[in-house]
Amino acid sequence: MRTLIEIDENLMKEVLKISKEKTKKGAITKAMEEYIKMKRREELKNMIGSYDFPLTLKELEKIRNNE
Repeated sequence: MRTLIEIDENLMKEVLKISKEKTKKGAITKAMEEYIKMKRREELKNMIGSYDFPLTLKELEKIRNNE
């Protein structure tokens, strides 16, 4: 999708630097993907807090370390 938007120059420079992408398109795409991942983690974190999860934190860590 082609879109024309104005982006703060300093913000764009920082995103390019942090993302290590070579193009503005790549940097913006990566930033959007990371934002989506962050929001999904927040949603999962909120769900776990309100859900009777059958495993303890230690059990989850054990499973993660075995992978």
